[in-house]
Amino acid sequence: MSDNSNMVKKETVIYALLIGFGIGFIAGAVLAVYKLTPLTPREQPAQQAQPQTSQNTGEINQQIVAAIANLEAEVTRNHDNGEAWTQLGHLYYDTNQVTKAIKAYTHSLTLLPDNPDVLTDLGVMYRRNKQPQEALAAFEKAHAINPAHEPSRLNKGIVLLYDLNNPEAAIAAWEDLLQVNSQVKLNNGMPLQQAIEEIRKQLQAAPGKQEE
Repeated sequence: MSDNSNMVKKETVIYALLIGFGIGFIAGAVLAVYKLTPLTPREQPAQQAQPQTSQNTGEINQQIVAAIANLEAEVTRNHDNGEAWTQLGHLYYDTNQVTKAIKAYTHSLTLLPDNPDVLTDLGVMYRRNKQPQEALAAFEKAHAINPAHEPSRLNKGIVLLYDLNNPEAAIAAWEDLLQVNSQVKLNNGMPLQQAIEEIRKQLQAAPGKQEE
């Protein structure tokens, strides 16, 4: 990722996609959705560097289960603890409990509104839950709050491209992002500008385009 000072730190790569977005052509770039949360204790670099044996994995899983139980108990006692709802949402996110993550993030945002990182996490969860319009709305709200918020802009393009089958709108969204930071790169190191050019080439090669 670019070291440009305007870039929001991207803590965790969730997944990369190489996927077709129409008949007769495929996207020529690997695109990524990023999870934006502060590092949790289990994600500290020293822990990340440890070899992941089955015993380590079991211990981490137990820690996550315990952390979720503790946070669930906390929000039951203190329903207005916005930070606890946020952290609970992160843990549901990490364990792919999508509907629970959506509920936790939504409640978090009622208590601690206008957080573009949480809105981006919420948008990713909506996308996993096959609710692309809701995902799009969350990403748009995030970068409306912070126009320099790059991950929400990148993710907006991903939803437009892959979920709403609208590559032209995706390109427009990413060109807006390049106005914020012209050096944006995808997680495979490809500049976003190059990815846009590759998609344009595929669009031009699509059936029907050659006859125009």
